Amino acid sequence: MKLGAVVRNMGPQSTPEILLACARAAEDAGLDEIWVVDHVAIPPDDAEGSGGRYLDPLSALAWLAGGTQRIGLGTAVLILPYRPALPTAKAVATIQELSGGRLRLGVGVGWMRPEFKALGVDRTQRGRISDETLAFLNRCFERDEMEANGQSFLFKPRPQRPPIFVGGAAPHALERAARLGDGWMPMGGSPEALAPGAARLAELFAERGRSAPEMAVMTGLPLDDPPRAADLARAYREAGATRLAAGSRYADAAQFQRDAERLARVAAVLRED
Repeated sequence: MKLGAVVRNMGPQSTPEILLACARAAEDAGLDEIWVVDHVAIPPDDAEGSGGRYLDPLSALAWLAGGTQRIGLGTAVLILPYRPALPTAKAVATIQELSGGRLRLGVGVGWMRPEFKALGVDRTQRGRISDETLAFLNRCFERDEMEANGQSFLFKPRPQRPPIFVGGAAPHALERAARLGDGWMPMGGSPEALAPGAARLAELFAERGRSAPEMAVMTGLPLDDPPRAADLARAYREAGATRLAAGSRYADAAQFQRDAERLARVAAVLRED
């Protein structure tokens, strides 16, 4: 199982200096991936902890790609209805190309009603829009020549498509992942609560003749108690998780570094199993 950390691309921890220091600390600790989240229009009454300051996730990852060498770069999750399909596909392909194939694309349909209102997007259509965007994105990575709105065009660069992990709850996210992605990215939930969804996801992939799916879980681990953290990570693995994106609150890069090193020790314990 791969272990990664969520870096705060929001609030006072999202300065260039702190963000880059955290990404490099995660890489130096030997973690597999870092993940960023997505909000574009936080309402004033829902800004606690961030002050409404959010960096665009794809732009942030493109910048971090240039400041790191090895570590995976993930969105947890990119809200598909917030952005037009073609510019999204172009941004994804650009990061994948320039990072040397390090992008991991967690995607979701979104939920925050005020954000949809600010963007002028019909929230009731978020599932349909997400499906159409994912289908379009998949086609873009299959061939150089594409068509949209009756116009053909060349889609280049065209690196290998990044893995796609569909966020959200069962059953819709599982079905969407089986049709259009490579796995599921649930947000939180105990290992016991996620195990039935993981089993159902495997069934859906098998029905389509596809290889075993991934499950990338975004959760918290009690890193101040390493044995307990290792036990919990082990339980997620037994429930079907193939990746963990561990999130935590931290005040500065030094605190993040301590957490990254603790998480790396959890990864070492799991490798010894």
